[in-house]
Order: sequence, then C-alpha cells, then structure tokens
Amino acid sequence: MHIVWSVLLLSAMFGCSGQSSKAISVLAAPAGTKSTLATQLEQGNALFASSDYAGAEQAFRQALAIDATSAEAHYNLAVTLDRTGNKTEAKRHYIQAANLAPGNKVIWDSPPLRAQTNGLNHDISRKSHLDPSNRGF
Repeated sequence: MHIVWSVLLLSAMFGCSGQSSKAISVLAAPAGTKSTLATQLEQGNALFASSDYAGAEQAFRQALAIDATSAEAHYNLAVTLDRTGNKTEAKRHYIQAANLAPGNKVIWDSPPLRAQTNGLNHDISRKSHLDPSNRGF
C-alpha cells in the first residue's frame, strides 16, 4: 500500500512540474502589425530559433527602433537577453512588455517574469484596484 501512495505522490509531483520545464519561446507579430515591424520580428524569431542570439538581439532592438511600444519586441528581446545571461536588462524588457500588454497571458505568465526577485506577482484573472468596474462607475 505504501508503494502505491509513493507512486501516486511522485506522479503528482512530476505532473505538476511539467509547465515550469516548458521552453520559453519568442512571440510572433500580432495581426495588424505594420509590415516593417512584422518583418523585423520574423527575422529575429528565425535567428532565435537557430540559436543565433546575438543576431536575434540585434533584430529585436531594430524592431524596437521601429516601434518602441511593441510588447512582443520587448518580450522577445527579454527572452533573448535572458538566454545570453543578461538578466538585469532582460528584467527591464519583461516589465516593459507586461506594462504594454496587460492582458497578454503569455507575457504575464512567463516563468522568467514570475521568477524575478521581487517579481510582479500579478494575478491576471483578478481585477486590478484601478479597474473602474470595481468602483461602481
């Protein structure tokens, strides 16, 4: 009987840990993105996929030069910087991406963003105290 409980406990532990081992990847340009930005993001994504992180970083920085309000470009640059060990700058871009895309579950739930020291710990399913619907408007 103890063996059965041990197996069940181990299964539950490993089953729950599956999400944290999931590889973080870059985001594609959303529909409606201007073509120059979309092309730059696609180029960066291709370089990232081929493990050319220096090239991907350059492409994502160029994407930000085109549109500094692109949450996807900030997020993709953050993931790339994270891969190369530049955690400090990566954190700034994760936060910027989250600020630009408050409802983007992929960005807000990314393990690197959640795992940062003094992380944001934002519950995307809970309404913000700034939400006007909470004030009876």
